[in-house]
Amino acid sequence: MGTLIILIVFALFLAAIFTGGYNKDFLTRVKKSKVWDWLTTVDHKKIGILYFMSGFFFFLVGGLEAIFMRLQLAVPGNDLFVGDTFNELLTMHGTTMIFLAAMPMIFGLMNAVVPLQIGARDVAFPFVNALGFWLFTAGGVLLNLSWIFGGAPDAGWTSYTSLALNQYSPGPGIDYYVLGLQISGIGTLIGGLNFLVTIINLRAPGMTFLRMPLFTWTSFVTSALILFAFPALTVALLLLMFDRLFGANFFDYTMGGSTVIWEHLFWIFGHPEVYIVILPAFGVMSEVISTFSKKRLFGYTSMVFATVLIGFLGFMVWVHHMFTVGLGPVANSVFAIATMTIAVPTGIKVFNWLFTMWGGEIRFKTAMLFAVGFIPTFVMGGMTGVMLALPPADFQYQDTYFVVAHFHYVLVGGTVMGMFAGAYYWWPKMFGKILDEKWGKFHFWTFIIGFHLTFFPQHFLGLWGMPRRVFTYQANVGLDTINLISTIGVVGMTAGTLAFIYNIYKTHKKGVPAPADPWNGRTLEWAIASPPPEYNFAQLPRVRGLDAFWLEKQAGNKGMTPAEPLGSIHMPSPSYIPILMSVGFFIAGFGFIARDNYLVGILGLVVVIISMFMRSFEQDHGYHIEPEQIEDAHKGVKA
Repeated sequence: MGTLIILIVFALFLAAIFTGGYNKDFLTRVKKSKVWDWLTTVDHKKIGILYFMSGFFFFLVGGLEAIFMRLQLAVPGNDLFVGDTFNELLTMHGTTMIFLAAMPMIFGLMNAVVPLQIGARDVAFPFVNALGFWLFTAGGVLLNLSWIFGGAPDAGWTSYTSLALNQYSPGPGIDYYVLGLQISGIGTLIGGLNFLVTIINLRAPGMTFLRMPLFTWTSFVTSALILFAFPALTVALLLLMFDRLFGANFFDYTMGGSTVIWEHLFWIFGHPEVYIVILPAFGVMSEVISTFSKKRLFGYTSMVFATVLIGFLGFMVWVHHMFTVGLGPVANSVFAIATMTIAVPTGIKVFNWLFTMWGGEIRFKTAMLFAVGFIPTFVMGGMTGVMLALPPADFQYQDTYFVVAHFHYVLVGGTVMGMFAGAYYWWPKMFGKILDEKWGKFHFWTFIIGFHLTFFPQHFLGLWGMPRRVFTYQANVGLDTINLISTIGVVGMTAGTLAFIYNIYKTHKKGVPAPADPWNGRTLEWAIASPPPEYNFAQLPRVRGLDAFWLEKQAGNKGMTPAEPLGSIHMPSPSYIPILMSVGFFIAGFGFIARDNYLVGILGLVVVIISMFMRSFEQDHGYHIEPEQIEDAHKGVKA
């Protein structure tokens, strides 16, 4: 703890030097700086960029952990990363990719796009939106500090309590997992609530529910899933925290507890979480395929109801992760049927995407390539999912590399490719520049070839009996060559990701400004400038039907028909309280992890309470942008 305080003080000392030291002009300089602007922003577009970039950073961290694991497994009997180190890499890879990479990248796109798609000027609760991001960041940083202070968690990303209690994992690693995910989870939970309220209450005039774009619909259902699924994880983490820090016995079977309780709580969250991260990818695919096929999405209404049905059934299938626990044939049969049933609405989506492309004027831009590559990849993951839904077969596949192959086909072949498609599609709207297509196509081909080379052979590893979560295996038993091929495939995914990073750098330095509608889009976000002005819409648009902007263009209009006269626009003021409150949670988490003295933890909670008090009595009611300023800005854009 002392080391952390020293590092913080040293960082503040360096910051003071590089900013010219503290004097009477210091606060003025700080408040006018870009750094302060981004730290205190409540603008959903900037928060979307912060979410996406933070998620992509953690994606790189999780990818590096995966590379280390594959290097260890490249040959039998390797001793590069063994024992506890491998267990820590395994745990942190899964935890990072699910909670710290996929979730924030999804929230990044939701923040950047959803308010624009529904014709809103901001989210319902801008302050809460900023707080959600900074809480996510505080939890993610706290979790990853475990590598430096005391050892990373080592009980797997599911942290089953048969491995995660004090007697089995005595170091602070699991404490970092428990407290880091609780802090990050609070941010995610309030973010989901914010988007539910935003979509329900802030839709433009005429934007009925069955006129909303598919990405908005999938974001809506995802937000509902977050609202109902994350409390189960929060309860599980809270109980585990009490077991580890305060001597409770919720999960210790020798004291009357039950490890199966953890499994139920975790998977009641864990399986809806799969749909939390895949449904927005479905929404991205719907937008991209419709735009680049130059056709209205086939079967729009059926797609909406399929999305809602997937969200509902997502809570009915969690026991398929527990077929081997011993719940009995009746429970296993019921959840097997529910698991196979959920394939039906998913299949509806796949066929509708194919029918949308059928007869369309297809343009194979990078976003479209990722969308087209997504379909067969995700279908393969879905097919192995149906195989795992059969309890007798699951007894054979359980805890083998077959399961590893399955969920990577779903989560990487689905979610990650969806996020890349969304990035290429909405990058002009987020940053005002179009990513380079040549580098984008290089990214796509190297990534997808490397992906299939990595994970397709793992199906055979599992069928031939290789268990997951092991750091070595015997030579000359048929596993050597396939493991080596799987490791070689990582090179392709790494090359593709590096190409994406270079593409971002090149576009930032040399990219040309993007027009408002670079793809000849169909939805409202393409009706305003790229990047959008602070207030999004000078006048709220009137929506006349599905694909509202496309309808206006077909009618010969250059833009949306306004639903109101030009007037004064109220905007929320930036605030430093969200980051201050998140720092308080961070200090509290670190203090409780220290265990020997909870004074620091209590101090952190005091900072949180003071921040809440400051927010409650804050007198800043925002500011207004007047019509004259809007007209001047429009003249500047035209000039």
